[in-house]
Amino acid sequence: MTSDEHGVRVPRHPSPVPRHASAFTLAEVLAALLFLAIVIPAAVEALHVASLAGEVAARKGAAARLADRILNESLVTTNWNTGTQSGTVTEGGLDFRWTLTSQTWPADTMELLTVEVKYPARGRDFSVKLSTLADSLTLTPATGTQR
Repeated sequence: MTSDEHGVRVPRHPSPVPRHASAFTLAEVLAALLFLAIVIPAAVEALHVASLAGEVAARKGAAARLADRILNESLVTTNWNTGTQSGTVTEGGLDFRWTLTSQTWPADTMELLTVEVKYPARGRDFSVKLSTLADSLTLTPATGTQR
C-alpha cells in the first residue's frame, strides 16, 4: 500500500498478470479436444436413442388403443370365432397392421382372443399384443350370433 499526500493509505494497483500464466498449454488444449471427441459422439447417440424411444412409445400407445378397440368390437359383434382375421388401419398418417386370432382355452369352454398390432418406427417393426377371454357358449355354432 502507498500513502497519498494526506497520509491516507491507498492500495496499489496489482501488477499485471505475467503473460505465460494467462494461456492454456498445448497439452491442456489437446486433453480438452480428446475429451470432447469422446463426449460429443456419446451425447449424440444418447439423443438418438431417446428420440427413438419417444417415437416408439407414442406409436405403441396408439397401437395399444387400436388393439383394445379391435378386441372390443370383435366381442360386441361376436365375429371373433370366424377364424384368423387381419387388416390395416391408418391413424394419424401411420399404417397399423393387425391380426386377430382365436385359440381354445384349455381350462374351460372359453376362447383366448389375441390381437397383435404391428407398427413401424425408424425402419424397424414393433408390435403390441392384447389378449382376453371370451365365452364360446354365448355363440350358436352355426350362425355366430348370441343366444
